[in-house]
Amino acid sequence: MLSKIRFAVLLLIICTACKASAQNSPVVKTDKGYIRGVIEDQIQVFKGVPYAAPPVGTLRFMPPIGHALWADTLSAIKFGSVATQTSGNKIIGSEDCLSLNLYTPKADNHKRAVVVWVHGGSMTNGSGKGMNGHAFADNDDIVTITINYRLGAFGFLYLGDVDKRYAESGNCGVLDVIAALKWINKNIAAFGGDPKRLTLMGESAGAKLISAVLVSPQSKGLFSQYIAESGSVQCIRDTVTAKNERLRILHQMNLGQPGVKKLLTMPADSIMKIQGIVCEGIGGNSFFGPVYDGEVIKEDGYKYAASANLPRIKALIGTNEYEAALFFNPNEDLDRDNKVYLKALFGDEYPIIYAGYHQQLKTDSPYAAGVKVLTQYMYQMHSYRFAKILAQNNIPVWLYRFKYDDGKPFGAKHAQELQYIWNTRDVNSITDSAKKQLTINMHGAWVAFIKTGNPNIATLPQWPGYNNNTRQIMAFDTTDKVIGLKEVYNDTSFPSQVFMLK
Repeated sequence: MLSKIRFAVLLLIICTACKASAQNSPVVKTDKGYIRGVIEDQIQVFKGVPYAAPPVGTLRFMPPIGHALWADTLSAIKFGSVATQTSGNKIIGSEDCLSLNLYTPKADNHKRAVVVWVHGGSMTNGSGKGMNGHAFADNDDIVTITINYRLGAFGFLYLGDVDKRYAESGNCGVLDVIAALKWINKNIAAFGGDPKRLTLMGESAGAKLISAVLVSPQSKGLFSQYIAESGSVQCIRDTVTAKNERLRILHQMNLGQPGVKKLLTMPADSIMKIQGIVCEGIGGNSFFGPVYDGEVIKEDGYKYAASANLPRIKALIGTNEYEAALFFNPNEDLDRDNKVYLKALFGDEYPIIYAGYHQQLKTDSPYAAGVKVLTQYMYQMHSYRFAKILAQNNIPVWLYRFKYDDGKPFGAKHAQELQYIWNTRDVNSITDSAKKQLTINMHGAWVAFIKTGNPNIATLPQWPGYNNNTRQIMAFDTTDKVIGLKEVYNDTSFPSQVFMLK
């Protein structure tokens, strides 16, 4: 009898705990149905929320379409599958990858600023869960969203000349971001966010992708601000290059041009294995990207950015001092390896960079010259070109240069700024005074821009908007300061796209 009473008490405790847990789990109604999230560090988090239908089967290489309604409350407590990609020698992820992760202080009606993060990874790797949304949601009262999008061949393989049904296939990744933005605009008010205060933010391939999104007319009105770290419209390629990229994949599969339709039904892992071979090494950094297809992206990115059609956004743009030091090692030699290394990065335009390298050798060591020239041609030149066009079009732009090297030669490498912007630690726990102040300043400036459209904060010197005459930018270093650039490097012989196959 006593054991039965104990069992009944235990069962009551368990039921009460389960009921309390269910009551504490946030539930929000979206346009497709209810979703249940989880409480993490006192904020509400919804993971793996589908923003479009799975792009599988007949939807492979097609624009994203709306997800079907669901009847029961959808569990949103685990990250969704990453997009199909290679990881070392393995194939991971799934074509069913179009989901987002949402971090909100509270799903109420407070109309908070919203930031949407688009991850980097050469457009072949990465996922939204790679960045922790708590960095902006916990203490800064910003609704933070990270998204997945289709990668590699599934996101950027151009088939428009093969079948008109696939006219937009080269921009599936772009359209995925636009679909996520549409979902956010439609649903974010229910999560305590304001669709009129939405900042689109990305780094590296993410910055390049959101730049392609910006110059697509289909994105107009979906966001009001743009943060591009180490990337611009240099990733968008012409259809000739896109077709030749496809041909490389087909040749690796021992298929000629007529065999392209086999890609429609071939197992995803088989396509990824071939893609991994084609994109092996440094060349994978440039191989895939959006396409000037005349459908999603209708005209040259700079021309569109200079036109009255460009939305009246605000922009925060920057690069790192030694971007290419992440990819170019001291034991590499551009004189010895130029045809392999440079052609993999730049395609048929590589002789221009090689000539620039030899010009730089007049003043720098071979390694320093290589890092400087690759940084200019891969990143800096394009960001400054884009900022110039935006400023001429009366778009408010703030420019920065990340120069902090942490005491290491060429330390301000590609992606080094992220740890300071996406800081999730208590800033007072950072013992290094320079790193602490850099975190306060960079994270604080990004928060201010997301919330107010202006990155100026009390701990930084006055940061002026970019002007093509004075060319003043914020230099983030051991001491942050505004500097005026005497000149901005621009090789007019180099095209707007980094990678070209004629």
